[in-house]
Amino acid sequence: MISHTRFLLCSVAAASLTAMVQPASAAPWQRGFVVATYEYAFRYGGRAGFERAGDIEPGSDCLHGSSVHFANDKNTEAALKQPFRSKYEIEAISRPPGLEQVKAPVLTRFHIWNRAITYRAWKRGIETYVNPWAAEDPGQPEVTGKIATGFNLDGNSNTGGFVSEDGERGIDNALYRAWGCDAPWRGNGNATLHLRANDKMQGGLYTMVIRVSGNKDPMNDDNAIVEIGYSPDKITKNARGDVAADYSYRIVKSEQYTKLKARVRNGVVETEQVEELHAPRIAWFYDHAGDADFRKGKIRLEIAPDGNAKGLIGGYRDWRKLYTENTFAQDGGQQGIREHEDGVALYYALKRNADGMADSKTGEKMGISSTYRITAMPAYVVDSAKPLGVTIIQAEEKRKDAFLAIREATIKSTKTRIVQGVPPGTTQGAFPALERNIQDLPSKEFFLKVLDRPHYPGEAMEIEGERFNLKSGDELPAKPEPSKPAASDKQVRNETASAKVADAR
Repeated sequence: MISHTRFLLCSVAAASLTAMVQPASAAPWQRGFVVATYEYAFRYGGRAGFERAGDIEPGSDCLHGSSVHFANDKNTEAALKQPFRSKYEIEAISRPPGLEQVKAPVLTRFHIWNRAITYRAWKRGIETYVNPWAAEDPGQPEVTGKIATGFNLDGNSNTGGFVSEDGERGIDNALYRAWGCDAPWRGNGNATLHLRANDKMQGGLYTMVIRVSGNKDPMNDDNAIVEIGYSPDKITKNARGDVAADYSYRIVKSEQYTKLKARVRNGVVETEQVEELHAPRIAWFYDHAGDADFRKGKIRLEIAPDGNAKGLIGGYRDWRKLYTENTFAQDGGQQGIREHEDGVALYYALKRNADGMADSKTGEKMGISSTYRITAMPAYVVDSAKPLGVTIIQAEEKRKDAFLAIREATIKSTKTRIVQGVPPGTTQGAFPALERNIQDLPSKEFFLKVLDRPHYPGEAMEIEGERFNLKSGDELPAKPEPSKPAASDKQVRNETASAKVADAR
């Protein structure tokens, strides 16, 4: 990237100001931007300055509060009421016996909870993030407010159920209704996952650029062009750690790229609505970075006098892709426990609120209206002398392949209602992290026996004393229902009691 002087930018600004005062002449113009922040356009209805220890302000849009799944042992216990679990098994998972004796109690409990909540279907052995429909809906608090940021995507002021901040009816942003009260996506500029995604983007994970051009007045042009896409050049920051202005970025036109017709009125850029709008998607790891692929998409961009910009990108996104991008960034259980969200609940919320992209055969809505919010700094968006593609990090490709495989398995599962296994290469169910990290737990044998885990073709495994050598294409043997837990329960209780007596001595 090449740094340009402020003199050049000021000259351009002065020329634009002159054009505003004098009659505009037809002359080519161009403005470029590098996206500095990129997040779901969720509102935050909380009171300014709200502070109360241990509480999250529900806000006027989330009267039922924010998600608190797996925030503590009681919440975790409530999620484990499957018919195949005994009362003691549920209690032992929620509060593992002997936990106080291990070197890393928080991490040990984290792995146990992860493994348990990954298997919550109607029977043992079904992984419930790949097969979320096989588990009961845990319930997701949804937005109850009527104001939302977004577009009227379907052109009908009687649908959508939201009104914009400036009074426009029929705003379609069903993703906000479904996920707007999910704790890690909720905040006034400081939501956990928004911060994480922006930090990773600004740190070099990916770069998104926008270029606006025309042939009339840059502030008023009814025949402008907007290009949005990926850049292989990492974002440059200034000495304060903020995204710097006036640097050059190349734009990739082969993928994650869209060119749209637009109209500029008083500095506000409104694009046409296109069948497919491709751009980089929100991501915080390389494995789930990629194409946001909006349907019926459009862009609005407001350019400030100082050259900075803010705007919205909206359209319908495949809600199953949204589900997998959030759930499998690492693994479903880890995401749920760490962020206090439940991927299964988010799945049902998306399915409930889907409002677009109807399947031609079944009529099922495959898309959910979504709006993303951006801020951008002035930059020089340039064409490369040779064709460019999205940057490939070879060291991360296996992890990306694993993500794509689990996304494919999940979409197949939700379409067919046929249970799918966990593809190899993922970390679903904290496997094998749990096996490595509970070695000093007195009750480890109990958990290794009662907790399911992923199994893979080609893996030699043992179930109830019988050894299976699986080949590709073989069906996994069903895990037998455990006998009444009295014996193993007593064993765990005795081991824990003995350990406490030994400590007392």
